[in-house]
Amino acid sequence: MTGQTDVKTSATSLLTAARNEGKRGKPPVHLWNPPYCGEIDIVIRRDGTWFHEGTPIGRPGLVQLFASILKREGDRYFLVTPVEKVGLQVEDAPFVAIDFEVAGGVITFTTNVDDTVVAGPDNPIRVEMSEGGEPAPYVMVRAGLEALIDRKSFYRLVDIGEEEDGMFGLRSSGMFFPFIAADALR
Repeated sequence: MTGQTDVKTSATSLLTAARNEGKRGKPPVHLWNPPYCGEIDIVIRRDGTWFHEGTPIGRPGLVQLFASILKREGDRYFLVTPVEKVGLQVEDAPFVAIDFEVAGGVITFTTNVDDTVVAGPDNPIRVEMSEGGEPAPYVMVRAGLEALIDRKSFYRLVDIGEEEDGMFGLRSSGMFFPFIAADALR
């Protein structure tokens, strides 16, 4: 496939590969390094909505299948199978953490594609501050793929935050994730 000439064929083959791999659990995309085949007209918006050719993908199962074969290499995102790799656009993070639970000192997030993620050493929480001072919180989901934590969840997280060594943040799985200097909150 070159450019976007065979997009429908590629989308069909990607969907078939994702379905087949999904029957055996999460595909091992981190092990796949197929040749680059071009770009596909898929955009993942900041709110977690996936668009194909300018139209929202309205089937959650289809989005979940595509999300299962998503891979990040450097600053680029790709849908990969064992035999092909196509680029797509991601406006911010590819996933959105839409809810969380706290139990036994562990924060477990749920994403818009039904992944569950336990915040800890392998899945850290981080907050970036915009030039205007607006926080953008993230949690690592897998292999370089993050979820933007939605606003309602972030406000709930702030309510359970704590101060440690002059920083305000969260604790999960025995780790402290600092957000901001505690004196900046006063």
